[in-house]
Amino acid sequence: MNGLRMKVLFRICFLLLSTATIAGAQQKSRPERLRAEQIKEAERRLSNLGYWTGPVDGRFDPATRSALIAFQKLEGRPITGQLTIGELEAIRNSGSPRPRELGYRHVEVDLDHQVLLIVTEEVAVRILPVSTGTGKPFVDEGQTSVAYTPRGRFLVYRKGVGWESGPLGSVYYPNDISGGVAIHGSRSVPSEPASHGCIRIPMFAAREVSKVMPVGTIVLVYDKVSFVSAKEWAENPKLKETALTNIATDDDYVVEAPATKHKSLGVRKPRPKVIRA
Repeated sequence: MNGLRMKVLFRICFLLLSTATIAGAQQKSRPERLRAEQIKEAERRLSNLGYWTGPVDGRFDPATRSALIAFQKLEGRPITGQLTIGELEAIRNSGSPRPRELGYRHVEVDLDHQVLLIVTEEVAVRILPVSTGTGKPFVDEGQTSVAYTPRGRFLVYRKGVGWESGPLGSVYYPNDISGGVAIHGSRSVPSEPASHGCIRIPMFAAREVSKVMPVGTIVLVYDKVSFVSAKEWAENPKLKETALTNIATDDDYVVEAPATKHKSLGVRKPRPKVIRA
């Protein structure tokens, strides 16, 4: 009888200990919930560093999460989108990101880190996460293309207001920079490349980004192995104006060769607008 009681007591103690261990492990794995004051501190610090946080109000909303993701991308941290004590400490100890080029107003798209920087003469004033071309093939209307975001220096040559739709998807407040490639708002901006070539930005910022990117805005798109400066455009407005005219004209028209051996007699016809999304 005493032996049976001992067995029962042992099993009860074992179950209690196991339950306590599991509960403790679950508590450790669950992220600590931050107070509104701590969220506000993170927002204020991220905003001061240049990240686009939206209102600094102590609410962890989509804009705050977007700023945190951009921060995690540039700092090489795990991209979780979760604001923890550890992330807050990292934010406290970080400095402002440095644009690739300074001295004039422009926009940069860093493909390696998947972020966009809106740059004044000296500093990046707004930083957003982006999602660019996957680099994978896709089929559109029977033609196979590659979801490639071109590298180089570009100019915004056409803009859209609100939504525009195409076979590959819809874009919000598009800013065209090359062929069917645009910087535009999207409901889907994952942390990795996912577009057909366009540069997707979060919806909440799309209209404001459009306002600060008038036609003629210089856009630098680069990765770790390719970078093209646009300082000569910034220093010579006439050179930039000529480039803008050529870009817009080339994109608006396509030369179709007539049914004759004299190819120089090609006819210029309007090019249909392509939206890569």
